[in-house]
Amino acid sequence: MCDVCVMNAVKDRMLSRRDLLRGGAAAGVAGAAGLAAVPAVADAHGSVFDMTHTYGPDFPTFFGEPGIALEQAFNFEENGFNLFNLTINEHTGTHIDAPLHFSEDGKSVDEIEVGNLVVPLCVIDIREKADADPDAQVTPDDLAAWIEVNGDIPDRSCVAMLSGWGDKVAEPAYRGADDAGGLHFPGFHPEATAMLLEQTSAAAMAVDTLSLDHGPSQDFATHYAWLPAGRYGIENLAGLEQMPPAGATLIVGAPKHAGGTGGPARILAMA
Repeated sequence: MCDVCVMNAVKDRMLSRRDLLRGGAAAGVAGAAGLAAVPAVADAHGSVFDMTHTYGPDFPTFFGEPGIALEQAFNFEENGFNLFNLTINEHTGTHIDAPLHFSEDGKSVDEIEVGNLVVPLCVIDIREKADADPDAQVTPDDLAAWIEVNGDIPDRSCVAMLSGWGDKVAEPAYRGADDAGGLHFPGFHPEATAMLLEQTSAAAMAVDTLSLDHGPSQDFATHYAWLPAGRYGIENLAGLEQMPPAGATLIVGAPKHAGGTGGPARILAMA
């Protein structure tokens, strides 16, 4: 066969294959259009926000000790790639409290239902009273005021406290440690926690501070009420001031280590 004949034959096969693929792609689009009758969650939102603090050994922790250590095991200059060994306290940075964290036999972090990890976000703004009192708490009155303006708390939602503490994350005021070793930062009042448990199906509770309970708490009443009930918590959530009071969707990138009581999480919001 002549060279020109071979070239033409190859070109014909390529064109035929391209037409076939193009037709398949068109059919795929048509099929996808049929399947997309229900819009994806993201279609209802304009932007994606990162709600996660960048953290390292200097990030503040509840106990005041570094929550993460990094040891470089391989470096690019000597090995052609970089790799770190990490030692992490589960409850460091923006992280999840699984039910197991404050219960004997609650669900571990890997057992949290995926349907409870993509949820409506309700933002309870207490910045004004937190400015006046670092020990401020979300109360039933705060929840009632939110409901009066925004309607009922949606099913499986995450109810988040916005205290403004995220602006203090690089300051000693984030922990608010006093001379006696006590801590001072906002959290959820146990009565507000009870209201959420009794009147809503909220899947999660979130704070922009170190703990679901406010800093002076000695009994961790909110932890002991919320987590054993099968709900989970998020602590050190960032960027809540960018969110509307209602209407955003939270995407919780929960870690999935077996038997974990929680762990650092990459959390996004669509609003």
